[in-house]
Amino acid sequence: MLGGIEAGGTKFVCGAGSGPEDIHTVQFPTTSPQETIAQAVAFFQQHSVQAIGIGSFGPVDLDERSPGFGSITSTPKPGWENFSIAGAVGSALGVPVALDTDTNAALLAEARWGAAAGLADALYITVGTGIGGGAMANGKLIHGLMHLEIGHLLLPHDLKLDPFPGRCPYHHDCLEGLAAGPAIAARWGMPAINLEPSHPAWPLEAHYLALGLINLTLALSPRRIVLGGGVMQQMHLFDLIRAEFARLMNGYIRRREVTEQLENYIVPPALQGRAGVLGSLVLAEQALASAQPA
Repeated sequence: MLGGIEAGGTKFVCGAGSGPEDIHTVQFPTTSPQETIAQAVAFFQQHSVQAIGIGSFGPVDLDERSPGFGSITSTPKPGWENFSIAGAVGSALGVPVALDTDTNAALLAEARWGAAAGLADALYITVGTGIGGGAMANGKLIHGLMHLEIGHLLLPHDLKLDPFPGRCPYHHDCLEGLAAGPAIAARWGMPAINLEPSHPAWPLEAHYLALGLINLTLALSPRRIVLGGGVMQQMHLFDLIRAEFARLMNGYIRRREVTEQLENYIVPPALQGRAGVLGSLVLAEQALASAQPA
């Protein structure tokens, strides 16, 4: 029995099981660290889990050499900055714990059971309140100095075409600042869910997302890109992104995946809202394996 936590800034989803067929879940609001972790611990104590995986909102410190390893770092969420989420869960339950970002957890799930199953090189990007993402190369999540911050890619921004200054407090018109849900609402005066498919918001949204995907495809060479999150529930957006992606690529990469089969290259998630907690089970599996004697 493995345990997984999808730790979001709004809600926690906890699950116990081994995969999509047997996972039992519960969710509750994210309040203070003490109250929220206590609820998670109480749930897992009922299921006798052997290890815990946590896919967390971030940024999170994943560097084992860092004194802040296992902590949420510079979040604006009150009370959570510099909180050692992995340490708190591990000490309370006495089991191995693995921590990663929520988007990396979702990628692990989609690669195991979902839209990227069987692929060793893939991207998962979520477009919602923010834009985040994870990447896998040769079957391993990409980590380096820190986790990827795909949402803060800097893009060409034609201010004559789109004078909107952007919403990111750090970069203004980065990918997230131009194309996340709050940017759509601020630019057009209403949330994405209220915009008709024929609204001019969508070609512009597709343009910015396609720019980001072009950069990521050229830099990381994934075999598939999975796009999730609340904004991407507007399914008509996928064809617009694929068409703009092809226009911007302009025939440079001559592989069928990006010339003739874009409907299989840029795809929606298969696991929908369960990807985060299911991916946390994969993290728990990794934590348990690492804890076993060689």
